[in-house]
Amino acid sequence: MEVSELAPKEVKVTDSEIDEAVLLVDSMTTDDISGYQDEYRKGLEAVLEAKAEGRQPPEPTEEAEEPGGQVVDLMAALQESVRKAQAARGEDGGGAEVHELPTAKKKTAGKTAGKAPAKKTAKKTAAAKKPTRRQRGA
Repeated sequence: MEVSELAPKEVKVTDSEIDEAVLLVDSMTTDDISGYQDEYRKGLEAVLEAKAEGRQPPEPTEEAEEPGGQVVDLMAALQESVRKAQAARGEDGGGAEVHELPTAKKKTAGKTAGKAPAKKTAKKTAAAKKPTRRQRGA
């Protein structure tokens, strides 16, 4: 394999696409970086300073985990939604219920335990076969 085969293919980009890309980058760029802090650098400097003074480096602080999302019982939410929709339509709600779908049961090998599956042997005669592309001269 040649190295040139791995090179990316040439892509044609229009002037309007370039202008849009420049506008996007400009919109995401800011000159005011006062709100950003390099926490990694601060921590590394604290460790280096402690080692230079011959004392134990500070323990790493674990960031507080954000609380996880709320767990919702989907079936209860669906039933509540159906109930509200029926109430909004003026129905009494006695006719529709949400049921779990039955799971598919595997077939047991009761009747067919000793039998081998039947083989289909469909043989085409030479006259019934379609000619291949090579045989047609294509």
